[in-house]
Amino acid sequence: MIEGVKHIVAVASGKGGVGKSTVTANLALAMAAEGYRVGLLDADIYGPSQAQMLGIAPGTRPEVVGENSFRPIMAHGIQAMSMALMVDISEPMVWRGPMVAGAFQQLLNQTVWDDVDYLFIDMPPGTGDIQLTLAQKVPVDGAVIVTTPQDIALLDARKGIEMFRKVNVPVLGVVENMSLHVCSNCGHSEPIFGTGGGERIAEQYETRLLGQLPLTLGIREQADGGRPTVVAEPDSEVTATFRRVATAVVEGIAGQAEEGPSISFGD
Repeated sequence: MIEGVKHIVAVASGKGGVGKSTVTANLALAMAAEGYRVGLLDADIYGPSQAQMLGIAPGTRPEVVGENSFRPIMAHGIQAMSMALMVDISEPMVWRGPMVAGAFQQLLNQTVWDDVDYLFIDMPPGTGDIQLTLAQKVPVDGAVIVTTPQDIALLDARKGIEMFRKVNVPVLGVVENMSLHVCSNCGHSEPIFGTGGGERIAEQYETRLLGQLPLTLGIREQADGGRPTVVAEPDSEVTATFRRVATAVVEGIAGQAEEGPSISFGD
């Protein structure tokens, strides 16, 4: 286990562009709104975005603890750590896979989490080095898969589910993002990315459809502005959906614990 952390939840997608980081930020904030102590680790070394989404000012650096550890930054009541807090975000990370995996391990092992109930890890797209490092080095309690309803996204979401199952990480369920486009002028809704994709993939892999989220201008603007929807509109239906997903994550992890002892991860 990671010291100071009780449960670890990976939030992943097989491909980029499905709103995974926005979902992760809001899900972490929703969990905090349910009364839990929450951490968020941005594992996307190449393109970290959580610092901006959580409204952390550019140039903010974590407090150094001891010789080589760091205290996470508090943002909207949750503890956050990201590569964006360690380097100049305008500089590209021109690193090969082993260096990226090493940086991820440093973020994991050198962050001093303060009694976190749930640590959400915002995974980079794909099924590469960081995903394997996480599965091999950390006892993950479960994974949440984010997808959109369109067939292309579902193809990659299946790969994400299969990857976690191969490394014995329980898949807690699927979040279908961008289920409906809601017009900001007239309120008309239209399923521009198709319908039922999240439900189909959940049924295929015998897991849960945790929630469906709309594609709206407000969700994007709020995330870009550093005040995700759960903070900006705590009484909205979107926030209520995120809180239901957070509750389902808690239930899913509790159910896994009841089924048997913790899984041992291979090398």
